[in-house]
Amino acid sequence: YIKYIDPSPSLQLPICRFSIGSLLHCLLASCFSSDLLISSRWLSFYGVLYVCFALSAQLSKKYGSIFTVHFGPKKVVVLAGYKTVKQALVTQAEDFGDRDITPVFYDFNQGHGILFANGDSWKEMRRFALTNLRDFGMGKKGSEERILEEIPYLIEVFEKHEGKAFDTTQPVIYAVSNIISAIVYGRRFEYTDPLFTGMADRANESIHLTGSASIQMYNMFPWLGPWINDLTRLKKNIADSKMVVTELVRGLKETLNPQMCRGFVDSFLVRKQTLEESGNLDSFYHDDNLVFSVANLFGAGTDTTGTTLRWGLLLMAKYPHIQDQVQEEISRVIGSRQPLVENRKNLPYTDAVIHETQRLANIVPMAVPHTTSRDVTFQGYFIKKGTSVIPLLMSVLQDDSEWESPHTFNPSHFLDEQGRFVKRDAFMAFSAGRRVCLGEGLARMELFLFFTSLLQRFRFSPPPGVTEDDLDLTPSVGFTLNPSPHQLCAVSWD
Repeated sequence: YIKYIDPSPSLQLPICRFSIGSLLHCLLASCFSSDLLISSRWLSFYGVLYVCFALSAQLSKKYGSIFTVHFGPKKVVVLAGYKTVKQALVTQAEDFGDRDITPVFYDFNQGHGILFANGDSWKEMRRFALTNLRDFGMGKKGSEERILEEIPYLIEVFEKHEGKAFDTTQPVIYAVSNIISAIVYGRRFEYTDPLFTGMADRANESIHLTGSASIQMYNMFPWLGPWINDLTRLKKNIADSKMVVTELVRGLKETLNPQMCRGFVDSFLVRKQTLEESGNLDSFYHDDNLVFSVANLFGAGTDTTGTTLRWGLLLMAKYPHIQDQVQEEISRVIGSRQPLVENRKNLPYTDAVIHETQRLANIVPMAVPHTTSRDVTFQGYFIKKGTSVIPLLMSVLQDDSEWESPHTFNPSHFLDEQGRFVKRDAFMAFSAGRRVCLGEGLARMELFLFFTSLLQRFRFSPPPGVTEDDLDLTPSVGFTLNPSPHQLCAVSWD
């Protein structure tokens, strides 16, 4: 899983200088922590980032399931393994439940929205989002209908390639983006609509930029900002996206009917209007929280589901014998009928394959950083309030004490001896505790319906001249782990 990525040409010299400079700083400050936790030797930025991704198991064996690393001058506590991560995020959820907001996310969110906020504002926005997303069908019939409406559009794009090799990224991202758009704005967009494609493409690119080496360097040394090209591009993306969201919100506001809310935005506007009419002009329901909540829902809800679905299709092409079993089960249980959520209980192998895709792909190997909300004693160690904490979800999803063959694609991880689907406690693809993904229900529904519908209709295989063994499962490392660039053939059963 280690993949070295060269820094951009404009950053090669500064990165070299400041990696050496920060190394000297940490050496002078002592290579080992003497106050709190057992500490690993100071690792350079690249070493920390990619070692945490790919070698977390080895690190935890050497230093235990809780250890510290340094991101530049910043000390970070790393949690590894199912039992340790669960204890922190679930058992001691109040202690570890705050968000560590890095400079780049503070720059763009200013503490507003849902993902990168804390305190009363975050609690109110998350509560409101959960309530209203459920009202607009998340995990219920309303969302299923929206997904079923979107599936034919996605299938049509796949069919246009007539079995020739193509990149699945854009059509998958657009399909998933439309589900969020329908829930948030109350409407879907055409895949050719430049406003929509620009919005989806910017969100996708921005998520990858936030995980780039140069942006992580900025998080360690914010004063480097003026010399970081990726930051300039990210700022432009965020500004353009904010302008589009503001325009869409303005249009919805002009046609708002409090008696008939079309989506999340309408519901927010009605709540804001009601509070203002009652004389409350200083609530959390203001334009910044609306814009950034929408941006958070759109970005997080699109990238994670779309990326997982792309991994699923790649794995089917990589392992045709598993694809055979999925398609046999779908054909036997559903036939040519449209797959529905209610069919999931009768498709245990297909459900197991989807879960195993999420487990092995582990697209968010390090959970978005947390911070301790107060002084904490954890597994015998004292951790100060405000300490940055990274739960290694990768170490949970590939914990060799929880999974029989953690590093192989093995759907039987989720099947009993009778072939029935079984839940696994160590399946933390959506994180856990106070910061668990609020769109988990929707994501599970999307993955099941899109995946089964595509496998019902198409046979996925490598391009001509490429064997299954040639298909590369090495991820493209960023804020999330995407498949490396590739093309697939989708041959219609018709």
